[in-house]
Formats: sequence, C-alpha cells, structure tokens
Amino acid sequence: MKIRKNSRQRSFIQDKQIRKTLHAHWLASAAGDIAAEHDIYDDNVICDYPQSGERIKGRSNLQALRGHHPGKPSGFVVRRIVGRGNLWITEYTITYQGHPAYTVSMMEFQNNKVVHETQYFAEPFEAPAWRSQWVQMMNK
Repeated sequence: MKIRKNSRQRSFIQDKQIRKTLHAHWLASAAGDIAAEHDIYDDNVICDYPQSGERIKGRSNLQALRGHHPGKPSGFVVRRIVGRGNLWITEYTITYQGHPAYTVSMMEFQNNKVVHETQYFAEPFEAPAWRSQWVQMMNK
C-alpha cells in the first residue's frame, strides 16, 4: 500500500527544506564562502537593491559582484527568518569596517532555488528623546 502525502504535509516538508537551505546560505555568507553562499540561487536569479536602483541579473554576476566587494564583512548576525511557501524574509545585520548595516532580504523561490531577491540596507540612528516614554530600547 502506498501512502500519499497531502498538500499540507508537502508544504511543511518544503518549508523545512527551504529553512535549512537558508541557514546554510547565511552561514556560508558569514564565513565568506562565496561558492556555497550562491548555491541557493537559480542561474537566472534577479537581485534588486531598491535604495541604489541596481538590478543584478544572473547568479554568476551576483557572485562576482559580492566576491569583489572592497570591504569584507567583519560581522554577520541573522536576527530572524520568516516565511512560508515561496516567499521568505531574513532580517540580519552586516558589519562593514565597524559600521552595522541593518538588512532585510526578501527571497522568492521556485523549484527550491531563489529566482528573485530584494535587499534593503539601513543605517542605524539614535532614538529621539521625545518618544522615550512609549518605547523600550532593544539590544543591538
């Protein structure tokens, strides 16, 4: 007798596999393993940097661009990964030359590969005193 998996079971298994793939991707990125870091991408991936208006087409171009970055990261911390199905979001901090960049990566998957990624980079800023009565400070 053959047991068939229902769509909920398949989705759970797929989500678990993508989360595992993402963890491997971010570990490789933090370690500077440029080849392993780019295993996650489809050959025809598109990566957008909306803040600078840049679009990188193709895994080979993305890998080359990142491999030639003049300031290699000195720190890399994943804050959280959330997602389901084909859309996954990672919040992380990259430190370049002593300065943190708070980053959000949105990855769209097809056939277990990233086909589109959008990354946003934000500089830290001091919290204004006027709103201190309503907030708690987070650990950075």
